[in-house]
Amino acid sequence: MVSTMMISTMRISAMRAAVLSTLHLALGLTVMAAALPDRIAAAPVSSYKVVAEFPHSTDSYTEGLFYRDGLFYEGTGLKGNSAILVIEPESGKVLQRRNLPEQFFGEGIVDWGHDIYEWTWQSHICFVYDRFSLRPVGQFAYSGEGWGMTRSATQIITSDGSATLRFRDPKTFKEMRHIVVKDGSNPVEQLNELEYVKGEIYANIWHSDRLARISPRDGHVIGWIDLTGLMPASRRINKESVLNGIAYDAQHDRLFVTGKQWPTVFEIKIVSPAK
Repeated sequence: MVSTMMISTMRISAMRAAVLSTLHLALGLTVMAAALPDRIAAAPVSSYKVVAEFPHSTDSYTEGLFYRDGLFYEGTGLKGNSAILVIEPESGKVLQRRNLPEQFFGEGIVDWGHDIYEWTWQSHICFVYDRFSLRPVGQFAYSGEGWGMTRSATQIITSDGSATLRFRDPKTFKEMRHIVVKDGSNPVEQLNELEYVKGEIYANIWHSDRLARISPRDGHVIGWIDLTGLMPASRRINKESVLNGIAYDAQHDRLFVTGKQWPTVFEIKIVSPAK
């Protein structure tokens, strides 16, 4: 015969087991819920439409590109072939050129006031030129590698091939802050040439046919632009002839892209994904 005390003890044990089971279930749901936002936050992918095409020299190993006052400004790489070029878009004619000394591998370029900054891959030197004459007027030193460069209204923004973008003081080139670029929870490595477009940072991903649209506030990827097929492999000089070059005409809302030693600069429109 089971005593009343034994029945009470059994009921208490059953209640404890039920509570523990509920807690375990709640904990499991919490863990799952914590993981879901990263999956949900994976950035949408847009496609593109070609609006116009402009000639581009296949001698130009494009590392930096921007548009200003009706002209393309291009920074090219490779030792012995690095330069800043000022180009007439419609003809592809080079109107001005400033060569780097042969020991330097040129990388990203950016305009700041009356000047142009051009930094180098592994030499830790950023050259400063007068934008109108391309005459050297100064230089900066920095640590790490130089890859892409763009600017907001107040800061220079740079990449170094990692997932980190650094925001620099234009007067000193010193780092003021940085962000780590992520798509959901995944860091986005190999960030290369950059452009600031409508409050977002656009970035080439080295050896990829995609552009990332990045929030300058926290580094999350807002969206992707898939440019697959823009330049077929049959028209590329070699495997290093990759997408790398973004320029934006803010006055007329035009977006341009090109690649290393590509024969064409493309004006494109972004086609948003279907909902």
